[in-house]
Amino acid sequence: MNTMKIQLTVHTLLLIIIIGIASCSTSNEKSTVEETTTIAPEDDSYTISTSQFNTAKMEFGEMVMSPFHQSIKSNGIFDVPPENKASVSAYFGGYVKEIHLLPGEKVKKGQMLFVLENPDYVQVQQEFLEAKGKLSYLKSDYERQKNLAQENITSQKNYLKAEAEYTITQVKYESLKKKLRLMNINAERLTYKNIRTVMSVLSPINGYVTEVGVTKGMYIAPADVGITIVDTDHMHLELSVFEKDLSQISIGQPIKFKTQGNTSQVFDASVYLVNKSIDAEKRTVVVHGHLKDEKTQNGFTPGMYIESEILTATKEKLAVPEETIVEMEGKYYVLIKKENLANGFKLEKREINIGESTDNFIEIVNHSEFKNDTQFLTKGAFNLITE
Repeated sequence: MNTMKIQLTVHTLLLIIIIGIASCSTSNEKSTVEETTTIAPEDDSYTISTSQFNTAKMEFGEMVMSPFHQSIKSNGIFDVPPENKASVSAYFGGYVKEIHLLPGEKVKKGQMLFVLENPDYVQVQQEFLEAKGKLSYLKSDYERQKNLAQENITSQKNYLKAEAEYTITQVKYESLKKKLRLMNINAERLTYKNIRTVMSVLSPINGYVTEVGVTKGMYIAPADVGITIVDTDHMHLELSVFEKDLSQISIGQPIKFKTQGNTSQVFDASVYLVNKSIDAEKRTVVVHGHLKDEKTQNGFTPGMYIESEILTATKEKLAVPEETIVEMEGKYYVLIKKENLANGFKLEKREINIGESTDNFIEIVNHSEFKNDTQFLTKGAFNLITE
């Protein structure tokens, strides 16, 4: 009998312990769920725990005065000043003997671009050396005749003849010397031993080869362009603005622009010049813009297409980051902090009227319905409202 009572007592105690453990486990699970789960919204109210707020990396923020720009949209291209372009030809025609350049190669001022060959080059060098050889004798004879004429020993006619021959030869010598310079032949070093049939065409500027219009063995005349070079160190924007918008454009206004190959990145420039001539057909005016940071121009190429906005006026308005606002069925909503709780926050969904947008901020038109210190959920609102 005593044994049976003891067994019943043990069974009863075990049952009580099991129920207690199950009760504690259920209580802990409820506690965990309540700590991490958002309570279903009632009357546009939401409750989130501190743990959920931190885990989802949510943030609160207030309305701020943000600059909103009035702008004029325009398209255009990158270009370089005229002095940074060179269409290289030869002053004297000839056959291309050497050419080693390809489009895209970098060249320096004075670097050889190609070599021309022509027997006619010999004639210029020969005439120069002949004039140079005569000049010394004619100068000496002119000075001698001049002295004799002053002493009335020789006739004035002989003196004038000597003077004329010396002057004519001197003019010929100087003109041929300049021709040799155009042929890139050093007149001071030229002798009968180093007369040549070739001449080098040199680069007039630093830059990059953009076009090669000659091939080996080809004849190039003085009017033909052999190589085109562009110096990209001072690129600028050439924008087309419609005539009706011209009155709003002025020098110094900021320009925001994107390239066709990189629409995600915005670059800065400013209006430098406004053309006074209007395209009669397109009714547009060219606006010349300078880059704000010339270091960025390494990623640009002359002729590259760009889309831009010229900022003509700026006004500050109350706004919030665009991530704060959630659109649903054509209406716009935000979540504001209604109350601080012991382990979280109570939020309220409010409808707003939006205005302009700029630099990831959106204007709140009905901002008077909110206090200046109202805390908006600036990150995480979308996931809460759309759940």
